[in-house]
Parts: sequence; structure tokens; C-alpha cells
Amino acid sequence: MTGAALRIALLVAGQIDLPGQPPTPVKPASATDPGYIEFLERNTHIIYPALGVLVVVLLAVGILQAWRTQDLDGLAKAEYKREIILEIRRQVGGVTAEALSRAIGLETFKLLRLLEEMQRDGLLVSHTNTQRLTVWRVKGIGDGTHGVSSQKRRRSSAR
Repeated sequence: MTGAALRIALLVAGQIDLPGQPPTPVKPASATDPGYIEFLERNTHIIYPALGVLVVVLLAVGILQAWRTQDLDGLAKAEYKREIILEIRRQVGGVTAEALSRAIGLETFKLLRLLEEMQRDGLLVSHTNTQRLTVWRVKGIGDGTHGVSSQKRRRSSAR
């Protein structure tokens, strides 16, 4: 046999399953293409630094965005708090954050942060009504206390 004939015989023998021998494995359609892996391995000196630069750029963009949307400065915050108190006093039964946002002209998210801060300071109270809306009121107005502390109320009711 010549060299070419021997090669052809080996190729044919490799394609034909012999009895008693396990069939040759067939690569599934979902298998990773080795060319893709080889491409990544050959170009690591380009790909990984590019990914690093991308991560740094995304971090810088996030920091700049957060810096631009900083909290309100002190004077503006005090002015908005005053407007919030005045608007809530007009609405004795309480007012929702959306209605306050429209009346004052402040974004709802910033307004909610101010409302929660004012609630922590003890200026406002909130409750959720049956329609699942949070209603904000000035503490002591419209909640039955009319400025009387709970201790004084307990003392007067005990007499």
C-alpha cells in the first residue's frame, strides 16, 4: 500500500464504528466553540485591559452622576421645609406626597426624603389610609391632640 492509500484507509476506519468499540463522541450543538476560547486566550493583552478601562469609566460616570444629583443645599432645604409646612397646614386633613410635589414643584423622591427627615425631627406625622396612600400631617393638627401632649391627655383623663 502506498502512503496515500494508507491514509485513506485510516480515515475510513475512523469514520466507521467497529463492533465492540464505543462510538466516537459527537459534539453537542450547545458546546463552546474552541475557536472563541482560543481567540480570548490569544488576545488577553487587549481584552482584559479594555475591560479594566471600561469598569473605571463606568465608576467615574456613576460618581459624577451621584455628585451632580447631590442633596439640596441648606438654604433651599429650609425654604422647601417651610413651603411643606405651609401647604400641609392648608390641608388640615393631611396631604399625599404626590399632591405636595405638585403644589411645591419639587421632585417626589426629594420631597419624600424631606418629609421623612421632618418626621424624624418630630414635625410631621404620617399614616397610610385605606386606599394605601401615605398621608402627611403637621404633628398636633388634625390628629385629635390639638397640641396637647399624650402625657397631659392621660393626666386629664385620669382625673
